[in-house]
Amino acid sequence: MSQTPAPRKLPGNLNTNRRLDRWLKINRDGTVTAFPGKVEIGQGILTALAQIVAEELDVALERIRLAPADTTYSPDEGMTSGSQSITDGGAALRYAAAEARDLLLQRAAARLGVSLEQLSVADGVVKARSGGSVTYWEIATDDLLAREATGDIAPKPASLHTIIGSPAPRRDIPAKVSGAPIYVHDLDLPGMLHGRVARPPSYDARLAGLDEAEVRALPGVVAVVRDGSFLGVIAGREEQAIRALTRLKRIARWEESTVLPETPDPRFLLREVTEDQVISEKQDAAAGARAAKTLDAEYTRPYIAHASIGPSCAVARFDPDRCTVWTHSQGIFPLRRDLAGVLGVEENCITAIHMDGAGCYGHNGADDAALDAVLLARAVPGRPVRVQWTREDEFNWEPYGPAMVVKLKAGLDTQGNVVNWTEDIWSNSHSTRPNGLGGVNLLAAWHLARPHPPSPPRNPPLPGGGSHRNAIPIYEFPNERVTNRLVKRMPVRVSALRALGATANVFAIESFMDELAAAAGADPVEFRLRHLKDARARAVIETVAAKAGWRKGEKGDGARGRGIGFARYKNGACYVAVIVEIEAGNELSVRRAWAAIDAGLVINPDGIINQTEGGIIQTVSWALKEAVRYDRSRILTSNWDDYPILTFEESPQVEVTIVNRPELPPLGAGEGTQGPTAAAIANAIHNALGVRLRDMPFTRDRVLAALA
Repeated sequence: MSQTPAPRKLPGNLNTNRRLDRWLKINRDGTVTAFPGKVEIGQGILTALAQIVAEELDVALERIRLAPADTTYSPDEGMTSGSQSITDGGAALRYAAAEARDLLLQRAAARLGVSLEQLSVADGVVKARSGGSVTYWEIATDDLLAREATGDIAPKPASLHTIIGSPAPRRDIPAKVSGAPIYVHDLDLPGMLHGRVARPPSYDARLAGLDEAEVRALPGVVAVVRDGSFLGVIAGREEQAIRALTRLKRIARWEESTVLPETPDPRFLLREVTEDQVISEKQDAAAGARAAKTLDAEYTRPYIAHASIGPSCAVARFDPDRCTVWTHSQGIFPLRRDLAGVLGVEENCITAIHMDGAGCYGHNGADDAALDAVLLARAVPGRPVRVQWTREDEFNWEPYGPAMVVKLKAGLDTQGNVVNWTEDIWSNSHSTRPNGLGGVNLLAAWHLARPHPPSPPRNPPLPGGGSHRNAIPIYEFPNERVTNRLVKRMPVRVSALRALGATANVFAIESFMDELAAAAGADPVEFRLRHLKDARARAVIETVAAKAGWRKGEKGDGARGRGIGFARYKNGACYVAVIVEIEAGNELSVRRAWAAIDAGLVINPDGIINQTEGGIIQTVSWALKEAVRYDRSRILTSNWDDYPILTFEESPQVEVTIVNRPELPPLGAGEGTQGPTAAAIANAIHNALGVRLRDMPFTRDRVLAALA
């Protein structure tokens, strides 16, 4: 028997969502609706996707409508994460729009009785050279795009772009700055009730006793929901739910145990059992034998919170045949799979609808709040229930960015070249989002009387990776061995935080490159260029050095200093080089930062600049201030006093230069600055003060200890 050939691979996420009408609809009213599966979390992605569609269809940007992500009609694009929205989702929309344009032109040619070559199109109006015209809106019918994509129609070359590559105002900003009710937190449905969840006081605590009658008697209380150690309350008004929550917390009795690490120092990871994997190995015995000087160093990053400004929220309604949840999840389809597992129903019985929420760049409490809302709504069928997390909930229960330890050892020859490189990384998993890969990665599911265990800890494969993201240097070293040591026991809840393991790995690699440059008597910029063949990598380093006015061998003055950091994100996405200037007064501060970024074809220059500026500022906060605190039993970080972040007046002045390469594919750009910025700050501190800080955050106490 002959086998049916496998379907042809299509670009980006068009490959797994192959129907054109899953992505686009040409409307009779002169507009186009696009259906992205990627969601807006503050990164400006919907503006860029609208530009792609407008460009390929040859219509004005103002005509493009973007449907909110909804599991009933949106393409399943998994998570909005990993700087993949343009490379995967953008590619899908680009090819879908190019093919839709071709189908429209074929209809126009038939209507006008001319060949395709005679047609031109501007803002949806198709004209024939011999005379006559017709609009997209006149010839579009529902069946036009009711077909599988072929991938045969090539998008426009960059030379013809008029919308892609030009700045476009962010679509999401006006409502946000004007206070319009666009967030899931603002949703107010008819008959809506308000729910709160009384979390255990610590990770392993179990509910031992509760007098529910006392809470049920409070004004406005509709229900008290108890299932194992999951404990919640539903009330008619929000203030009534808050009052009932306060009473629940006071009268509930919990049994606690000591399960957290003995020390906040990430080096506790070195004593854990690990699953080891050599991820890069090169050998050149002759080159290695030339090592005349050997250096080693150890770098750490603590647990870091997402610290969303707005705590998580969700709304759910349980109807006889369907559960609907409104959520700011970054992956409504993976979330739906985990919700279905908890409820014991088919996925198509659940509708998940994305709404805006507080940005977090990673896995915060949004998905957990969705399950909270679903579990409470199940107790009051037909009534929507809004669950709002508290600030304490968000800090205590969100999955943090994992603590990490990176050990490095290298040998230099007599010419100051790196001839040996050994690197070892210790970290937990960086990916415990809802994923449908066995287990349920939602907080409340673990507290039920019949709990659903989480998915086994894992590392996504390279080149994306998790703890080993960006662990393999792109510098040219003749001898190299990089080993990832995955710590599977997770005493502290962790998951994806912007850039995942790349932040700590690049911080370590780029700090160590500066230490090696100093040992070789070389300028840090020259030393990096000496070990790089990649022309695009060299270009961003040379560009940022020129923009910052870098002087070969420049020294700090004891109070001010500058440092550089560089990486290619995931070794396959954007290239970023960062130079920062720090000032050491009563406190450390980053005064200025320069960045050069090469992300291939740029869709929206303003968007790239926003992402780069924001990434630098966020990393300055991580590098100078942020660390989660805990004792053996409890997380001690509960509010902003416990977890200070960078303020507006502490933010540096940032100058971003885009190295645009319109002839090359677009590359993910949202997470490229984190590692380079952290390293640049450490290197600037050494340049200014002559001391090397290898443990984040670089607090005043650590600086004083190093100086002493």
